Amino acid sequence: MAKTSDVQVKLVRSLIGCKKDQIATAHALGLRKIGDTATQPDNPQTQGKIKKISHLLEVTKA
Repeated sequence: MAKTSDVQVKLVRSLIGCKKDQIATAHALGLRKIGDTATQPDNPQTQGKIKKISHLLEVTKA
């Protein structure tokens, strides 16, 4: 079984003033406050979440 690659996401902008669905997406990624980081599997579901709030995130390969 091949190991899947991971992506590290970091919240760099505030969620204040964002739409409720964008806040929910950030929470689903495990991000609640500015500076929070989370490692997520690199799959289509995660890429969709990242695309939805890309203006709030910094993304790096883990």
